[in-house]
Parts: sequence; structure tokens; C-alpha cells
Amino acid sequence: LEELTGGRVYLRIITNLAVRRLARARAVYGREAIGGAEVVEGILEAYAFADSDPFRCATHNKGIMNGIDAVVIATGNDFRAVEAGAHAYAAWKSGGYQSLTTWERNSDGDLVGTIELPLAVGLVGGATAVHPTAKACVRLLAVKTAQELAEVIASVGLAQNFAALRALTTEGIQRGHMGLHARNIAATVGAVGEEIDRVADALVKEGKVRMDRAKEILDALRGSTR
Repeated sequence: LEELTGGRVYLRIITNLAVRRLARARAVYGREAIGGAEVVEGILEAYAFADSDPFRCATHNKGIMNGIDAVVIATGNDFRAVEAGAHAYAAWKSGGYQSLTTWERNSDGDLVGTIELPLAVGLVGGATAVHPTAKACVRLLAVKTAQELAEVIASVGLAQNFAALRALTTEGIQRGHMGLHARNIAATVGAVGEEIDRVADALVKEGKVRMDRAKEILDALRGSTR
């Protein structure tokens, strides 16, 4: 390049926006299998919100990357490069930051999801070729080419997005977070083993996930078993 232009090369890595290394995945979710027409409609509304509002879309796409990053890291690839490329692509592909996924309803009323993003991952060289865990993960996936790996990763991103949207539209995430918070509170006040589950269940049932109430429940539980 220097000989052709008479100039000097300064940058060895130009971009992580690898638009010629796109990976795509598509899935059809049966309407009744995911909870009925109301759930389908809720997912479509949540997607429309994300696709039209960059503030919501940032979290929407972040959720997609939760799944993608896990596979990228497990296989010894560079998750920071993939993250940078994915978010840049979300902004570049249509002139404004939008969803990496697309959701629609087909003529049968089923939910159809697609995803497209740049995934410049590899199987040769680097940690993928030498790290025992990365090598084991690649064997587990049974992929033979970088493109196959990229397609698996894209599929995980799509599945992650579906799971998040379904949970959001059916209150699953809120309920799950409340349960986890209750367990943390129970452990903080000294509950151990099965006590954690019993205290957490009581807190969630009462709707009072507080430290003082957790201590009262734990004291009562231990008093009844003496």
C-alpha cells in the first residue's frame, strides 16, 4: 500500500465494524407455545419501542449482547471487538441507533424473529487455539468454520432477546429480580441453607423485602425449630 500510494501506513487495525462478516439467524415461535396472542403482541410492542427510541434500544441491544458475549468469551474470541462492531452496526445500518433484531407476526399469528450483526470471530490462532477451556467449548459446539461459529453466536443473541422480551412483557424479569433480592437479604441477615429459601419465599409473599422483616422471619423460624 505504501508503494502504491507513496505514503506511510500508520494504522494496522482500521475498524471493528466488519460489515463484510455479517451473521444472521431466524426463528419462528409458535403463538400458543409462548403464551398466546397477547404475549406475541406484547413482544411486538416492546420491540417497536426499542427500535424507535435509542434510550430503550441501548438496553435492548445490551440484552442481546449478554448472550453473544458469553459465547464469544467462552470460545476465546475478543468480546470487546464484537461489542464495538455490534453497536456501531446498530447505528450505521439505517442511519440511527436501532435494534439488532427484528420481530414480526406471520400470517399464522406466530412470532418471527431475525437478527443480523457483524461477527468477526475465528477458530484459528489466539486463545481459541491454545486455551483448554476455549478448545473444549469449540468442540462442544461442533463447529468447523468461523462462519458456523458466528451463526451459533447470532442464534444465541436472538434467543437471549426473545427470552428478555417475553419476560419483560409477562413480568418475569421483575419477579425474578425480586426473588433474587429477597435471597440476598435473607443471606445478609444470617440465614443459611434451606433457611434462605424459606425466608426469601416469605418476604416475596408478603411483598416486604426488607432487612428488618427478614430478621424477624428468621428469628421466628429458628424459634419454632428449637
